[in-house]
Amino acid sequence: MMEFTPHSVPKKTGWIEVIAGCMFSGKTEELIRRLRRAKIAKQNVKIFKPKIDNRYSGTNIVSHSEQALPSILIEDINEIFEHSKEAQVIGIDEAQFFSNDIINICNQLASDGKRVIVAGLDQDYRGNPFEPMPNLLAIAEYITKTLAICVECGNPADKTQRKTASSERVVVGASDIYEARCRKCHYLPEEK
Repeated sequence: MMEFTPHSVPKKTGWIEVIAGCMFSGKTEELIRRLRRAKIAKQNVKIFKPKIDNRYSGTNIVSHSEQALPSILIEDINEIFEHSKEAQVIGIDEAQFFSNDIINICNQLASDGKRVIVAGLDQDYRGNPFEPMPNLLAIAEYITKTLAICVECGNPADKTQRKTASSERVVVGASDIYEARCRKCHYLPEEK
């Protein structure tokens, strides 16, 4: 993985960093690593996660490897403004659960001189782009694509395999419902 090297503190400007990938690829783990480093640097950090994501904790962002940081639960992405006036660094986890308003909000925060770090799924369980992530990837100054390990063959995995037959696009779950798969091993649940 290429080393990430932007300035640690925006110098009269902000920027957007996007961490994208499939489930179990370490997106939240990488988000937590960057936010911890900002805290060590004594920067004012605010962390947000969608209220819908209650898999591991109601108050923390939590990686599948059980790393955690306290966060603010929000239902509407516009709530970020009221909580982040003094923040220098803003972390947003599970961006795919927010409306497309997140695009303008991240742009505004970066234009206000803030470092905005966003993590989320770039593809849904069918392998299609998962909005609003494609637009966030397009406007980000820094992009990190994380890969998992395919549970079937051990190849690098960038797909999220749903193990249930639900056709709803959003079904919140963890290893009970999803697995990481490579392109070769990924299939649509109703096709198998």
